[in-house]
Amino acid sequence: METLSENACFGGVQGVYRHASAACSCDMTFGLFLPAEAADGPVPVLWYLSGLTCTHENAMTKAAAQGWAAEQGIALVFPDTSPRGEDVADHDDYDLGQGAGFYVNATQDPWAPHFRMWDYVAEELPALLAAEFAIDGERQAITGHSMGGHGALTLAMTLPGRYRSVSAFAPICNPTGSDWGRKQLSAYLGNDEGAWARHDASALMRETGFEGPILIDTGTKDQFIDLLRPEALATAIAERRQQAVMRMQPGYDHSYFFVSSFIEDHVEFHAERLWA
Repeated sequence: METLSENACFGGVQGVYRHASAACSCDMTFGLFLPAEAADGPVPVLWYLSGLTCTHENAMTKAAAQGWAAEQGIALVFPDTSPRGEDVADHDDYDLGQGAGFYVNATQDPWAPHFRMWDYVAEELPALLAAEFAIDGERQAITGHSMGGHGALTLAMTLPGRYRSVSAFAPICNPTGSDWGRKQLSAYLGNDEGAWARHDASALMRETGFEGPILIDTGTKDQFIDLLRPEALATAIAERRQQAVMRMQPGYDHSYFFVSSFIEDHVEFHAERLWA
């Protein structure tokens, strides 16, 4: 593992690191904020999964999350959104290929050799963090924005017991019913729509739900709201009678101005469960 940078941040350290990924068969970069408490022993961790076109850097620099995490004594992990490199397949469209991994394990060419973001986020990166940093793997929570909100919700509902809580900012709620989903799932997983269901938060909510609290925020002025389909997830939550808070925030759009406005709520929401 290579340290690319480490900066003092709210009494802790904001680092950026690169490592050779066996899951993605390329070098991967991630950000990690460790609060001051990590100097004395392992701390709980909140995962932040970013959206389309993002790298590890977007939320790390725009979400304004570190100060709130420092107050709560929890770590923040900012993974990349896809494999990267000259040998990694890409596409001219912004919503497919590099920057658009969709947190799945691709089975179709040309994506299959590298696009294994599910294994990377669910298995490889957690193991690396536990081995190299003062991270308490028994106390994890997860959040994300847009495509990352989709990833956070699907990971949480598919890995029971892994995360104590899950939240999302403007998540893609029903990718099997949206152009932000059908395009990518067919490209990465093929045309068998049965294979898509485990990556659809609304379908997973009906099938399994989540054994814990959920918080979801979406802006009423989100320019992509028809692609996000929050109504599909809201219906599934109601049908399952799932413990969840789903808020429509008046006037907010899809940007990091929206995320940074409500990140304090989300960090506090997770910290309450992580320290319980």
